[in-house]
Amino acid sequence: MIPQRYLDDFTIGEVLETPAVTLTESEVIDFALKYDPQPFHLDLPAAEQSLFGGLIASGFQTLALSFRLFIQSGILRDSSMGSPGIDELRWLAPVRPGDTIHTRLEVLETKPSRSKPDRGILRLRYEVMNQRDELVLSYVINHFLKRRSESAC
Repeated sequence: MIPQRYLDDFTIGEVLETPAVTLTESEVIDFALKYDPQPFHLDLPAAEQSLFGGLIASGFQTLALSFRLFIQSGILRDSSMGSPGIDELRWLAPVRPGDTIHTRLEVLETKPSRSKPDRGILRLRYEVMNQRDELVLSYVINHFLKRRSESAC
């Protein structure tokens, strides 16, 4: 069982890594049909004629998948209280069918709330890497997290 972590359990500069996942062509096309129906995500001949030279995953699919990889670890299962948003979102390189991605996370800040001592903000930089260890996506999320009860004084 993965140990649960709260705001007070993270240290600035700490790095976490997720397991990897490989995207299939059918997953790329299925996601695009539902959420991002652009030709370079859906249509093989059109994608070959695009500036990408072939089918690529939607950046939104890569974003959602990278976030899922961290959340499904269960590390924040008991402490997560949502998020006020994403900062510094950058799509840096295309993700193609057959690519294997994983997420590397760095703790940027832990900030206890002044007005609500039972919670605070964990600021994480997410870096999504492919199988060649190339950075394909990066973003920062401010997670609202509970504090351990003994710290919330």
